[in-house]
Amino acid sequence: MANNQRVNIGKQHPAPYKALISLSGESEAAAAAAGLDPLLIELLKVRTSQINGCAFCLRMHTRDALTKGEDPDRIAVLAGWEEAGYFSHIDRAALRLTEAITRVPDGHVSDEEYNAAAAVLTADQISAVAWLAIVMNAFNRVAITSRYPVGG
Repeated sequence: MANNQRVNIGKQHPAPYKALISLSGESEAAAAAAGLDPLLIELLKVRTSQINGCAFCLRMHTRDALTKGEDPDRIAVLAGWEEAGYFSHIDRAALRLTEAITRVPDGHVSDEEYNAAAAVLTADQISAVAWLAIVMNAFNRVAITSRYPVGG
């Protein structure tokens, strides 16, 4: 990847970035109020960042998940969660919905994907997962557009 100097859009226009941070906090509070496990919340952020290829957010949320006590094996197999026995029905429903929202350009959130999540998650949990995915996708785009540095 070229090492072009990019405008850090969060610093260039801090008010929208602060609003995004505030939205993130509200989304996490809604997720907690809906009964979603804090470890699952971090895994949803990691999975969104995996799909989008956001190295900065991957590093940050993997570290956050580990700090909060996430099992390294669950992080290691997250991209293959459908084949791994580490994830509960709630985890799977939330991951499936998060992936569908993140992959909107591939065919929107289909009724099949939504209904599979709705069969397991409450309305509050569906909404909370959706907001978490929306916010994380936004953060990924900020970091990728600004080309936040990761590593040497």
